[in-house]
Amino acid sequence: MSENAEPRPGEPCRVVSLSDPRALRAYAHPTRIALVGLLRRSGPFTATRAAELTGESVASCSYHLRILAKYGLVEAAEGGQGREKPWQATAQFTDWPGYSEEPSVAEAVGALNAAVLERYFERMVRVQKMRHLLPREWQEAEQFGDTVLYLTADELAALGERIRDLLNPYEARHSDAGLRPEGARPVDILRIAFVDREYPEESEE
Repeated sequence: MSENAEPRPGEPCRVVSLSDPRALRAYAHPTRIALVGLLRRSGPFTATRAAELTGESVASCSYHLRILAKYGLVEAAEGGQGREKPWQATAQFTDWPGYSEEPSVAEAVGALNAAVLERYFERMVRVQKMRHLLPREWQEAEQFGDTVLYLTADELAALGERIRDLLNPYEARHSDAGLRPEGARPVDILRIAFVDREYPEESEE
């Protein structure tokens, strides 16, 4: 999850937070997740352009964009009208609860997490199939692996904070191309840590 921060002049806000189960369920749709990601990377664009990028129909993209706008994830940009009206993301990141005692929220969060993970997996499989087309230095720099650590909940939370601190200095490059060094390319960093339920719990003696 991302932390809130004040945006720079002219930039969208850093984070849009979702807590309403209706908003969480609405966002847990593969096309809507894709549209928000595309708008953050290459928006603003129209429903027509969205259709070209996603392979969906213009009518479908227009509908999904309106749903996203209803819950504050996208908004109309200046210029155009109707289906040629451009849309833009309202924030750089989306945040939702990691825990909730409200069953409807917890269930909606689980559905959204699953939808996001499915998109991660599909994208990872796709890019891995094309990996051989990258220059050697990029193939050697890419990372793929996993580590099992025995941690307490507090240690895991602290580790997440340290990882975020490492990434923060590079985030401004997303919205300010002038900060990107020569040769910089967009790189997706996935942060996934979960309790491994396949490992038997050790009994305390």
